[in-house]
Amino acid sequence: MTDTTPLVNQLRALLLLTQTEEQVARTRVAQARTDAVRRELEQNADHAAERARAITEQLRALGGVPDVVTPALGRLGALLKAMLEQAGPIEEALLTDLSLEHQLLDRATYLKVLAQTAEQHAVQRLAERLITAHEATVEWLTVVLAEEALGGPAALRATPLQRVAGGATRLVNLPVRFAANTVNRAVDSVQQVGDEAEDRLTGVAGKAAQFSGAVRETLVVGRSASLRRAERIARREGNRLAADTAKAAREELGDVSADELPIKGYDSLSTADAAKAVKGLTSAHDVRVIIRYEETRKKRSSVISAAQTTVAGLAKEAVGIAD
Repeated sequence: MTDTTPLVNQLRALLLLTQTEEQVARTRVAQARTDAVRRELEQNADHAAERARAITEQLRALGGVPDVVTPALGRLGALLKAMLEQAGPIEEALLTDLSLEHQLLDRATYLKVLAQTAEQHAVQRLAERLITAHEATVEWLTVVLAEEALGGPAALRATPLQRVAGGATRLVNLPVRFAANTVNRAVDSVQQVGDEAEDRLTGVAGKAAQFSGAVRETLVVGRSASLRRAERIARREGNRLAADTAKAAREELGDVSADELPIKGYDSLSTADAAKAVKGLTSAHDVRVIIRYEETRKKRSSVISAAQTTVAGLAKEAVGIAD
């Protein structure tokens, strides 16, 4: 009689990981940028729960009744993961998600071979189902990471803590975006705590982008007005880095005028025409400018979804995934 212990061991491991996968998907729902992504994540969580039930059934069929602790461990593992990842940038959280999916995929592949050897056809079919599901999730997460690398907007939003944590990491690779975020924080803090904080915080901005004293004086006027004036002064003084930093900060805030948008006559376009125009953009930066503008002004969900689809297409092209 064939020893089914290796099969039972792998099924137990897969059950624990699948429970964790389900809880991770549910925690990601709150970070979805669009309704479409939110629905997809909810479906992923539901499908993970279905896979967990199927694994449990196979365990019982092999005489390896799952212990009652496993589901609790899965939920606890996901909770700890969600707490710990707040200390790092979102890309690190997504890489951890991807690592989990790779482990699930590798174990499912191993389970398939074990089942073939043991002539356990039901287990083999389950393993093939798991392989298909995890291959799709690996591809999706790879694309989301590529979206993040392109500058977004990615399918998932960073939490406030992840945005702060990601600032230092992006300093080396994306100095302009880091400086822009630093300026935003400086402006907010100056308005709240007054002149004493102004010197300290604008000093940080000065180190990041070498802002002149005249530009620093504008920070207390108001976020949008100060950034626009900072840009004008920096360009007048020939400080291109400072000007680009201020402009990048405005773009992140959605504070751009219609004539600055990468699509001519954008404000006069209908929702359908705007969505079509966004799909024709070839730069992730341009898409990001449009989506920030939509999120802060028009708030047309179909246009934002079209922008997300465009970025996803650019990300797939970047990582070599065919549509």
